[in-house]
Amino acid sequence: MTTAHELDVTPTPLALLLLGREADPASERGVDCPGDLPSPSDPDLVARARAAKERLGSKVFVLGHHYQRDEVIEFADVTGDSFKLAQQAAARPDAEYIVFCGVHFMAESADILTNDAQQVVLPDLAAGCSMADMATAEQVAECWDVLTEAGIADVTVPVSYMNSSADIKAFTGKHGGTVCTSSNAQRALDWAFEQGEKVLFLPDQHLGRNTAVREMGMSLEDCVVYNPHKPNGGLTVEELRAARMILWRGHCSVHGRFSLQSVEEVRERVPGVNVLVHPECRHEVVKAADHVGSTEYIIKALEAAPAGSKWAIGTELNLVRRLARQHPDKEVVFLDRTVCFCSTMNRIDLPHLVWTLESLAEGKVVNRIEVDKETSDFAQLALERMLALP
Repeated sequence: MTTAHELDVTPTPLALLLLGREADPASERGVDCPGDLPSPSDPDLVARARAAKERLGSKVFVLGHHYQRDEVIEFADVTGDSFKLAQQAAARPDAEYIVFCGVHFMAESADILTNDAQQVVLPDLAAGCSMADMATAEQVAECWDVLTEAGIADVTVPVSYMNSSADIKAFTGKHGGTVCTSSNAQRALDWAFEQGEKVLFLPDQHLGRNTAVREMGMSLEDCVVYNPHKPNGGLTVEELRAARMILWRGHCSVHGRFSLQSVEEVRERVPGVNVLVHPECRHEVVKAADHVGSTEYIIKALEAAPAGSKWAIGTELNLVRRLARQHPDKEVVFLDRTVCFCSTMNRIDLPHLVWTLESLAEGKVVNRIEVDKETSDFAQLALERMLALP
């Protein structure tokens, strides 16, 4: 059976570089953290993390996203996807510090949902999200102007994926829309079409397209892609008026790299394999897969799978490796031959976590994530609409 270090992937120099501690120039949040980080070669890092966490006791609550490194997950009080973790933070009102081992938009959501006395901390401010950064508040406001000029804004309902900034969630709440996760995207779209005739889905075009076509029976012709870098989104008024789904031109840099060729190749080299992919993958990949679902769905599918079954999983490599270790009775391989970590998620490493915990233990709050009240109120409105979905 496949072991943790035998996932048939080849690390590229670029991918390994992205796992380092250099600033990420492509990230909107690409800034260095203040202070000196412990050396990653420090043999006492694990002991230091444990000691600092013990000193903080119930004052700190550590959240670990499924895509985090194992060295970080070891110290998480709860693991999960972005929304589950934000909910868990809100369910711990007595925890003074919420250390969110994830990326920036996740920490923002936790700050929105927690009380004013709690402080949300992101161990590395450069841990952004390329997908979230593909839709800025200014670009979305300009898009809404385009829809207004086309005469369709009043029948268009914005639906924002959880993987978006607080500004985008606030825009969604202000304009009568809701937030969705990869687990409840269909329910969110069903609700949106009860409110209006069209949906502006942002920022991930693939989740929007896959949900509309695969789950709701729409055609690809019902969907158009709005490109914020082109005049009028690169669309004519007629195209906008004819569309039911106006998809933002955004994608996940991890899931977007899987291709139809990846699926065909894994079926050749692993006969009888079950291909399981995330709905952020391209439409042709989703169509060719055997199973499609959210991160939580992927985890549960492996738990329920019979011994001896074979699985090729199209999602972030840290999670795939962890699933391979947890299920030695099954053959688990990575869908693509090339290493595919989430580079910004991987910025949260053990040195950053140790620095964060030790700083908090000394009474020094570092890298606090705060969302201003107006943005928070409108974003919370959109989140509450999601929570009220049947």
